[in-house]
Amino acid sequence: MYLCAMFNKPKIAIQDFDYTLPEEQIAYTPTANRSDSKLLVWDQSIIAESNYAHIAEFIPENATLIFNNSKVIAARILFEKNNASSLNNFALNSNEENENVEKQNSIIEIFCLEPTEKYTPVLLAMQATQKVEWNCLVGGAKKWKHEVLSKKINVNNTSLIIQARKIKQDAGKFIIEFSWDHPSYTFSEILTTIGHIPLPPYIQRAVNEQDKDRYQTTYAVEEGSVAAPTAGLHFNQELFENLNEKNIHQRYLTLHVGAGTFMPVKTETIDQHTMHAEFIEVDRSLIQYLSENEASTSKPIIAVGTTSLRTIESIYWMGVKLHQHKLMQLNIISSADLNLHQWDAYELVEQSLSVKESMNVLLKWMDDHKQTKLIAKTQLMVTPGYEFKICDALITNFHQPKSTLLLIIAAITGEDWKNVYSHALANQYRFLSYGDGCLFWTHHR
Repeated sequence: MYLCAMFNKPKIAIQDFDYTLPEEQIAYTPTANRSDSKLLVWDQSIIAESNYAHIAEFIPENATLIFNNSKVIAARILFEKNNASSLNNFALNSNEENENVEKQNSIIEIFCLEPTEKYTPVLLAMQATQKVEWNCLVGGAKKWKHEVLSKKINVNNTSLIIQARKIKQDAGKFIIEFSWDHPSYTFSEILTTIGHIPLPPYIQRAVNEQDKDRYQTTYAVEEGSVAAPTAGLHFNQELFENLNEKNIHQRYLTLHVGAGTFMPVKTETIDQHTMHAEFIEVDRSLIQYLSENEASTSKPIIAVGTTSLRTIESIYWMGVKLHQHKLMQLNIISSADLNLHQWDAYELVEQSLSVKESMNVLLKWMDDHKQTKLIAKTQLMVTPGYEFKICDALITNFHQPKSTLLLIIAAITGEDWKNVYSHALANQYRFLSYGDGCLFWTHHR
C-alpha cells in the first residue's frame, strides 16, 4: 500500500519494486541505428508495441517534447602513481589505455562527479584555465597517500603536465584540485584529451570508439553529465524530421546527470534514502512557454527521460517556494533559496499554484535579478502518490530493480508497472541504458 501523507515522507518499501532482471536482457551495446530500439506504449494499459522510428504515430500534433541537452563528459582520468618515466609514454589512446589497466598495479582512477561550489555552475568549471576543483570518487585511493599525481599529455600538439592534488576527503568522496601548466587550455579540453566516457557500472567492458558517439545524444550541447540521459539516445535526424512533419515541437533544458542515478536504494523504505542533488539550467524562454501552454490540454508536454521530467516538475515547485517566501515577506531571496530539496514537493503541496502562476513567479524573480537562465539544484524524488504538475507523458528506458527511477514509473502507472516489465521481459525487450523503452501517459490534467 502506498502512503504519501501531507507533510510526511512517503513510507514506501523498496522491496515492492524489485524484479528479476536476467543478465542476457541487459543491453551491453546499442542497436545498429538509434531509432531501431523497440517501443512499448502505455496508456492505463499496454496499448501498442512498435519502435522509436514510429514514435510520432503515438504523439498528437502540437505536443511538445522536452529534451535534456546535457553532454556526457569524459569524467574518468587515469594516473600512474610514482612512475615518472612511464608517464611520458603512457598510452593516450583510450583503447590502449583500457587494455593496459589490468597490467598496472599502481593505477589510480579519478572519477569527476561535479565541481566544487566555487567552480559552479558546471560551465564555469569546464571553461576553467590552469586549475579547477571537483568532487570525485577515487579508485585505488589507499595507494594514493599525500603525493601530487602528475601526467604528461599532449593537447593539440602542445605538451603539458596535468597534476592532481587531494584537498579533502569526506564520506568516501574527495575534493581534488586539478592544475596544468598551460593557461591557454580549458579543463574541457584537458578532459577531452585524457578522460574516458564513464559507461554505467553494469556494462562490464572497456569503452570503445562506438561508445564515444552512441553514449551521447545527437543534440548534446552543455557539458557536465557523468551519465547519459539515456531516453534521448534513440533520437536521430530522421526521427526529428518525422516529428517536425507532424508539428510536434521540441524544447530543451539541462540537467547534469550525476553518478547518483545508479545509486541503489539500500534502505528498507524510501523515506530513509538520500536522493542525489543535480544541477539544472532552464532558459527563461522555456519557462515562458510552459506558462503560456497550460491553458490548452490539446498541447501535451512530454518529457524525454526521467531527467527532463524531474527538471520540469522541479521548476514548478521552485516557483511555489518563491511564492511561499513572498508570503513570508522575505525581502532577500537568493539563488540558493530556489534549490529544491528531496521532500519539498510533498511539504509544499498546500501552497500549490497553477502552472501559469508558478511559472510567472519564476519569471518575475528572474526579471528582478536580470537573469535569462534559471540555474539551481534539485533533489526532487518522485514516488507513487506524487501529483504531476506539468508532465503529461514520459519517454524512458527500462530501469534497474529497486531504483528511484522505477519509482517514477510506478508514480505514473501504479501497480501496473509490474505488468509492463513482465511483458517486456517475456518479449525479449532490451533493458537499461542501451536498451529499449516506453511511452507512458500520466493523464494528470
